[in-house]
Amino acid sequence: MEKKRRGMTLANKQLAAGWIFLTPATILIFIMSFYPIIKAFITSLKTGKGVNIAFADPLTYNYTRMLQDSIFMTSMKNTFFYLIIQVPIMLILAILLAQLLNNKDLKFKGLFRTCIFLPCATSLVSYSLIFKSMFATQGLINSVLIKIGIISENINWLGTPSTAKAVIIIALIWRWTGYNMVFYLAGLQNIEYSVYEAAKIDGASGWKTFWYITVPLLKPTIVMTAIMSINGTLQLFDESMNLTSGGPANSTITMSHYIYNQAFGQGVGQLGYTSAMSFIVFILVGILAFISLKVGDTRD
Repeated sequence: MEKKRRGMTLANKQLAAGWIFLTPATILIFIMSFYPIIKAFITSLKTGKGVNIAFADPLTYNYTRMLQDSIFMTSMKNTFFYLIIQVPIMLILAILLAQLLNNKDLKFKGLFRTCIFLPCATSLVSYSLIFKSMFATQGLINSVLIKIGIISENINWLGTPSTAKAVIIIALIWRWTGYNMVFYLAGLQNIEYSVYEAAKIDGASGWKTFWYITVPLLKPTIVMTAIMSINGTLQLFDESMNLTSGGPANSTITMSHYIYNQAFGQGVGQLGYTSAMSFIVFILVGILAFISLKVGDTRD
């Protein structure tokens, strides 16, 4: 009893040390993450502009308003269109490139890896402006296509809804494929080469080895990159803002772009409404991340 009174036990000291290290991080996470989420939800129940906001009557006014807002519904459709088309293509390309560049016999693979990764080190604004100039009516893409005879006249890439969306998807794939490839390369390098040698001895083809060995062993990495890509696409802003300005006629606008417009653009200061839209984006991110985790969970 006297020893216990003199001081804490080793287990209690370890527990106390753990809490001491965790407390600052926990406080910061609450202040920087959870408090803004709570504050945004409370603000989403208010209406008005600037500082002149008060609780709406009814409280769900901003949420019912979204259902009647044709531009917001268009922005949601556009965002999910980018998500459904761009994310699978980008992740498949990233896996295939990682598989190719993981070949131990490939020469200059360091150079190839660097070249593919470089786009994601480019400024978001800079690369958007470069793509905008390339796909301009008198831009490089039209000039090249006319010279090789694929088209006979200039295409207004950014002035037509379908082609403008295609340009955004191409830009996203170019920008983020190398980023995801790095994760897959790291995952591939953790797979023992003896596994592939055993498959080769058993007579497995390259495609079967990839599908039945590489993909299952990369499943945790695939789930992680899928969640990050879904999260990033649902919050897509720069490409819509800098490439097309949401046009033509809001045909390429994203949810984040529309939220920005309502908060700081033509809507100026509709904080309650923009908070409600932001909260919907937050819920969508959470739902899709949960679905991705459940799909990727192989535990019984």
